[in-house]
Amino acid sequence: MRHPRLLAAGLALAALIRPAAAQDTPAPVAPSAPADKPLFTNPAQPLDRRVDDLIGRMTLPEKVGQLVNGAPGLERLGLPAYNYWNEALHGVARAGTATVFPQTIGLGATWDTPLLKTIADTIATEARGKFNTELKTRGSARQYYGLTFWTPNINLFRDPRWGRGQETYGEDTFLTGRMGVAFIEGLQVDDPTYLKALACAKHYAVHSGPEPARHTFNAVPTETDFYDNYLPHFEAAVREAKVGCVMSAYNQVYGASATGSPLLLTDILRQRWGFQGYVVSDCDAVGDIYRTHHLVATAPEAAALALKSGDDLNCGNTFRSLTAAVTQGLVTEADINLALHRVLAGRFRLGMFDPADKVPFSKYSLADVDTPANSALALQAARESIVLLKNTGALPLDRAKLKRLAVIGPNADATVMLLGNYNGTPSKPVTILQGIRTAAGSGVQVDYASGCPTVPGVERLSRRGAAVAVPPAGPETPDFQAAVELARAADAVIFVGGISAQLEGEEMSVNLDGFAGGDRTRIELPAGQTALLQALQATGKPVVFVNCSGSAMAMPWEAEHLPAIVQAWYPGENGGTAVAEVLFGDRNPSGRLPVTFYRTTEDLPAFDDYRMANRTYRYFTGTPLYAFGHGLSYTKFQYSGLTVARASGTFARLSVDVANTGDRDGNEVVQVYAHAPGTGGPRQQLCAFKRVSVPKGGHVSVTLDVTPESIRRWDTEKKAYVIAPGIYAFQVGAASDDIRATGQLMLAAVALP
Repeated sequence: MRHPRLLAAGLALAALIRPAAAQDTPAPVAPSAPADKPLFTNPAQPLDRRVDDLIGRMTLPEKVGQLVNGAPGLERLGLPAYNYWNEALHGVARAGTATVFPQTIGLGATWDTPLLKTIADTIATEARGKFNTELKTRGSARQYYGLTFWTPNINLFRDPRWGRGQETYGEDTFLTGRMGVAFIEGLQVDDPTYLKALACAKHYAVHSGPEPARHTFNAVPTETDFYDNYLPHFEAAVREAKVGCVMSAYNQVYGASATGSPLLLTDILRQRWGFQGYVVSDCDAVGDIYRTHHLVATAPEAAALALKSGDDLNCGNTFRSLTAAVTQGLVTEADINLALHRVLAGRFRLGMFDPADKVPFSKYSLADVDTPANSALALQAARESIVLLKNTGALPLDRAKLKRLAVIGPNADATVMLLGNYNGTPSKPVTILQGIRTAAGSGVQVDYASGCPTVPGVERLSRRGAAVAVPPAGPETPDFQAAVELARAADAVIFVGGISAQLEGEEMSVNLDGFAGGDRTRIELPAGQTALLQALQATGKPVVFVNCSGSAMAMPWEAEHLPAIVQAWYPGENGGTAVAEVLFGDRNPSGRLPVTFYRTTEDLPAFDDYRMANRTYRYFTGTPLYAFGHGLSYTKFQYSGLTVARASGTFARLSVDVANTGDRDGNEVVQVYAHAPGTGGPRQQLCAFKRVSVPKGGHVSVTLDVTPESIRRWDTEKKAYVIAPGIYAFQVGAASDDIRATGQLMLAAVALP
């Protein structure tokens, strides 16, 4: 559904690729010869003057060469080669040894913004250590060794089938916005002069599968969904966190390539939100404009359309045709100068053209990478990410009552599962089996059998998902029978199953039953694992299921019949230790679901339908298996004394007392949901949350502020965000379906920017 502004933006696409008027093209100017001390090398000069001075010394072909991710060096200017492509989704990736934190969806499950900011700061420290070493040994930064990171992924995880949903903070715009802002602020660091690293919010903006169709797909959300669901977290990244870069997506939005959309890249991003950084295309997305979207006919036209729409840097090589685009009158050199200014300003803000003694982050080295302190932080994150989905008393395990423990399942001793995707290489990863053996102690015999593969018919997968077939697993196989025999001889069974990032992830070649091109076609636990779990449960021994996945799993049989279920995600280098601590009660679980766990694939609308109707907890009309925000503890919390009032600088201030009435210390995530007056909006809307520690027998008073941005809605007639007048109900509780107290507040109508 398109509204007039969107249609106008679409009609403007053709105008952007028409030849530029002659008077728009300045007369060619010979580049000035570099002086002994060029102005751009002087840190005392204003940044904009320094950038313009450097650009003014380049020829047109040299300028164009700097607008691709693999920018060449210009020896005559003393400009080193630089590759803008680097990754740090949950640790410095693809650059050798680095601390590997839990996959992003697991970090989202912590609901802990201060922790996430500390993690991002630590990642930036390791990045600086690698970058500084690279400069000393090579003189320039290769791919994956620079300081411009294409992270975080803050797309909305609207459908659990999307393979890349594991890279996000979940299905909610508010939670995603809070976590994204924390990560960006931690990575970039609030220094008055320099950025520690440069973050990039991706993939802007309406992008969440299907993966195999991403180069051709046209997303058409309703106008309300567009502004209320797909944009707010990107706006927070720009307005609040001052993110240095935004990455455009592959797909089309309302018939325009997201990489060549004036609506997205100019009207909203720069004019409405005031974005000051640079836009980079997803890799080869500029080429998609003419190769797969067929919006224009040639590479120069595609490059011109992207550049004039607001894309500044091309991951790929299509921008190399900008020289031809200038010759053909499609763009001017002034257009190229503007884009290059934005891109180079990022490198100046990182201190790349300043003496090392002026940049406070130049002190870091490889000694700051993979440190014990960083490993301890990864362990803390893994502990906080684990969600106890169900427990009827099987957990925590009592060492005093155990003589033999059977650990079974394809993910029990899998190192690759721990890492998710876009990951680094940990030096000392701890699998769940290793963690259990250590935590069990010498008094408990721990037996292990894989029992079955993650997916029947597949033993392993290559990095890009090429399957290596083996005979299907089942009751007749030796592995299956051995697992059942171990269970019969044990006092308790831990089954560690689920899937891995080798099955779900970015566009890949794997096509199996339930998986296609990186996405899942069904969200159920693989049938072979359910069959084994049923056989294990039939032994009469208590079976604890540890599920490892980057997305919600439908497991209705398990939820009904097993006494305990733990969601471990892809928990990072110390995931095995963290899971074992929770199983044995050495740590009280405190993670909360950042996504809805549905009962069946049939609960979901069509994957390629970008309307939010019946999606996520905000609009889902069915009964979830486990609700958004859900997570159990080994203790109990009681809420009382809720007050709701207007407060200066905010729309509402809530206070509530949270008491720990159990016999263990614990962490609670206090969640506030708003229900706005009128119809047509979300059923519930997360608008505040706070993670608190409460000692056993103690209580804490929790204050939560609700901002206008968290409860606003898009008005399709006014073309603006508004606060609708009326009585707002604020629900406070431990999950979206576990509301402990409700308060009301009358709010007047307000128009927002």
